[in-house]
Amino acid sequence: MYSLDGITGSQREYIRWLLTTCTGRQEGIEALMTPDAIDLLASRLRTALQIEWHLTQAFEAGYQSGELPIDAELVETVLSKHLDDMEATITRQGYGLRELVQNFDAKPAEIKALFANQLDPIRASELRDRMRLAGLPI
Repeated sequence: MYSLDGITGSQREYIRWLLTTCTGRQEGIEALMTPDAIDLLASRLRTALQIEWHLTQAFEAGYQSGELPIDAELVETVLSKHLDDMEATITRQGYGLRELVQNFDAKPAEIKALFANQLDPIRASELRDRMRLAGLPI
């Protein structure tokens, strides 16, 4: 058996390891990023790619504003606002528009309207129920 959970549940440790590895410092990462900022990233992000991208964005923003250590307030400004939207969640599971249309007997316009919260409530409920039955985490 193989676990495909990746870093799930270990985001904080991954961030600390990444900062330590990239800087070559075993200690003192608090001079780069506050514990609150690390906690915020760890609580909001799920994948290594998300963490690496948002860390880069936070350090770039910190460099441009002259802020060090990076705090939670600065991290909040670079966090994607749509991380937990239905479309992002489904895409992380490997489902694009074509797969959703094929697997759930829907039209592309219906899927787009579902993601934009503009689909008829009855049809939206039906599609969400079918997606949940298929195991999508929405």
